Amino acid sequence: MLLDDKIYLGQSTRPEYLALKYGNRHGLITGATGTGKTVTLQVLAEGFSAAGVPVFAADIKGDLSGISKMGKAQGWQTQRAQDIGFDDYKDDIFPVIFWDLFGRQGHPIRATISEMGALLLSRILQLNDTQEGVLNIAFKLADDEGLLLLDLKDLRALLVDIQERAKDVSVRYGNVTTASIGSVQRALLVLEQQGAENFFGERALDIADLMRTDRDGKGFISILAADELMRAPRLYATFLLWLMSELFEALPEVGDLDKPKLVFFFDEAHLLFDDAPKALVDKVEQVVKLVRSKGVGIYFVTQNPVDIPEAVLAQLSNRVQHALRAYTPREQKAVKVAADTFRPNPAFSTAEVITQLATGEALVSVLEDKGIPSMVGRTLIRPPSAQVGPILPEERRAIMANSPVAGLYDTVVDRDSAFEVLARKTRDKQLAEEKQRQDDELAKEAKTQRAERTYDDRPPARRASTRQSPAEAAMNSLARTMANRLGSALVRGILGGLKRGR
Repeated sequence: MLLDDKIYLGQSTRPEYLALKYGNRHGLITGATGTGKTVTLQVLAEGFSAAGVPVFAADIKGDLSGISKMGKAQGWQTQRAQDIGFDDYKDDIFPVIFWDLFGRQGHPIRATISEMGALLLSRILQLNDTQEGVLNIAFKLADDEGLLLLDLKDLRALLVDIQERAKDVSVRYGNVTTASIGSVQRALLVLEQQGAENFFGERALDIADLMRTDRDGKGFISILAADELMRAPRLYATFLLWLMSELFEALPEVGDLDKPKLVFFFDEAHLLFDDAPKALVDKVEQVVKLVRSKGVGIYFVTQNPVDIPEAVLAQLSNRVQHALRAYTPREQKAVKVAADTFRPNPAFSTAEVITQLATGEALVSVLEDKGIPSMVGRTLIRPPSAQVGPILPEERRAIMANSPVAGLYDTVVDRDSAFEVLARKTRDKQLAEEKQRQDDELAKEAKTQRAERTYDDRPPARRASTRQSPAEAAMNSLARTMANRLGSALVRGILGGLKRGR
């Protein structure tokens, strides 16, 4: 049942396969909690990896980590293989790279503020149109003046500078107000308290590190630890959107291939679209449409197809639907919507079967010859070959220590960027003002001396004023804050409480 050019999914009235050449036509895995979505995701990830296709998957519950450990076929897995006549079933293990935006359960993933862009950053900050306009002005000003925006302190320093130069900036780029800048600064503070400062910065993720194969030709499975990240769902969603966009921008056009170059699984996919502005949904639709020509397949994992905007849903050709509940009118409507996304099978009512599926059963429809969707089949999903369920923390640490990217991302790089440039600018301005004050004092002294025509009773030279301008005070305060933070190395949890040292 294991074929070189196909992934075996399970058994309906026939073996159900996903052809690798259609793996970049995207897909959808749906079903209520506890119906088997994670196992299906693991089966697909194992199949792509075995075919030499790198995989990226968000691991919401930690269960996917078991894919890195040799399976032990027993219990339900052996029974399932027997039930479907899967004679080729055997234990296996797959190469894994663990990632974590917070750097605790995997290698750190970072992106720069500039790479994120104003649109996605506005979404994560939940800015209104006026505040988003201020952010767009900040990015444009940074581009025009050659200021690198790498991390949060760069953006905050730039906003302070814009506030100080508000009159000039408003003339050149459009109106900016103290209130709008203050709102953006407060939103950045909230984001920082959620742990986003660990994400923004360098070394930024190199997409090539997600597209590795091992010496046996298996594709590496990159697993993003998302259990802690899910407490900041907007950060999670924005990161996934950024990653899709980066793939689209970085990879060349390749057309139709025998198999994808990379496959992504985005769990809790509804978070990508919850409260998303139309402009952002349009961008996602565009990326999903065009990224398949770059050899990338995107598979959304969520509870119901209605979680995905219709324009995006239309691009998802390979479908696996696990059971849905239908106790309320709203749930019954959702079941009908899900049923209508499949090519009908005259042997049964799709809408009825969706509510009757047992755990591990699913309705499957994939692209067949000439790109035509297969008739939906009631399928018993095959068991995974690797371990099902999480590995131990010490096993995770051992895999990370021997990872092909070990040491590449573990140390933060803090280049000369907007914060440092603007800090020097403030210091230079402060020194110039100090010199000017001294010159003014000396000139005033000389004038007084000439008027009194005496040198014996000269008043002592007055000390130059040390009073700071508002901009100077703000920049100095920001510098002290960053220095204190780096010095004390405090790690705060999602609600701002101090974390105990590990």
